[in-house]
Amino acid sequence: MAKQSIFGRISTLMKANINALLDSAEDPQKMLDQLVRDYTNSIADAESAIAETIGNLRLLERDHQEDLQAASEWGSKALAASRKADELRTAGNTTDADKFDNLAKIALQRQISEENEAKAIAPTIAAQNEVVAKLKDGLNGMKQKLEQLKSKRTELLARSKVAEAQTKVHDAVRSIDVLDPTSELGRFEDKVRRQEALATGKQELAASSLDAQFNQLEDVGELTEVEARLAALKTGGTPQAAIGN
Repeated sequence: MAKQSIFGRISTLMKANINALLDSAEDPQKMLDQLVRDYTNSIADAESAIAETIGNLRLLERDHQEDLQAASEWGSKALAASRKADELRTAGNTTDADKFDNLAKIALQRQISEENEAKAIAPTIAAQNEVVAKLKDGLNGMKQKLEQLKSKRTELLARSKVAEAQTKVHDAVRSIDVLDPTSELGRFEDKVRRQEALATGKQELAASSLDAQFNQLEDVGELTEVEARLAALKTGGTPQAAIGN
């Protein structure tokens, strides 16, 4: 049951679509790490199962070979007993001849028993050989998949580092972009522009103040003329005369 379960797990992992898993993963790096762990653990379990299966298979094969060897030996004994019986019967010793014929029969029975045991164990050996072959194929396939996973992980890490480096370079370039208002130079330029605007504003304010002063001078001139005309009136003259003077 354990071996079947391992074989089933191997089949499931072998059918896994790595690219599809990565596309659906929120964190491809974690997914790859988990897959590498799963494959590594399953490979270790498969190797253990294969070693155990091969060990049992070799025991069965040895038992099978021993049964065949025993059957061959009993066959040789049966032949030897039969020939001895024939020799004794030819010599007229039927009693001993019958004895060796009986021994030949016993040897033949043993031979048949060993052959039956060898036949009975043969299907099991064939089945175990098939299981071992499938497990080995699955194991080799998993090892290839594991190498693909490791290569994919290495590629992903490299791409991640490149992307990170590109981001840093982009941020560095942006930090010195004079057209970028968020850069240091951009902020400094904005400060200079504000200072220039302030200076312009002060100049305009100063000019306005001068204009006001000159306007006051004009007002003073008008008041002086008024005083002159008033004085002329008081002396009996006319404003027009004051103007004329």
